[in-house]
Amino acid sequence: MSVIVRIATQLDMPKVLELIQELAVFEKEPNAVEVTVDDLIRDGFGTQPVFNCFVGESNGEVVGMALVYKRYSTWKGVSLHLEDLIVASHFRGQGLGTLLLDEVVKYGKSLGVKRINWEVLDWNTPAIEFYEKKGANVMRDWDVVHLNESAIENYLSKL
Repeated sequence: MSVIVRIATQLDMPKVLELIQELAVFEKEPNAVEVTVDDLIRDGFGTQPVFNCFVGESNGEVVGMALVYKRYSTWKGVSLHLEDLIVASHFRGQGLGTLLLDEVVKYGKSLGVKRINWEVLDWNTPAIEFYEKKGANVMRDWDVVHLNESAIENYLSKL
């Protein structure tokens, strides 16, 4: 396997969006992706980027990505959140997921973070096994809580 992992550029964002859409289909949410290439460029490469992105490239093709951003834990301090680690379906099982996670962990260490966290669907057994093999603690007794855009509006209308 001839793969390099590097920091993403604006030119990578169309392929990054394709990978995000591929993940949405895998996670049984094919119509959930609202973000656009323009959003990714604005939010990742503007004057105050809100995320960093690494891509895995093979023979000039982006075949994987890991998108991260800083957050703050009231228990631990500065943390890094891994929003998504995606490897194109045709490239899975070749070690790219490990290379991307390695890069995320090195980046987190360079920032001095106290924790790197992310979510994984409880039915995604291959991902859970991968993360546990890498030493991650999959906390099965926690539930993820979201307020979507409609729920935010509804919440605020009751104030």
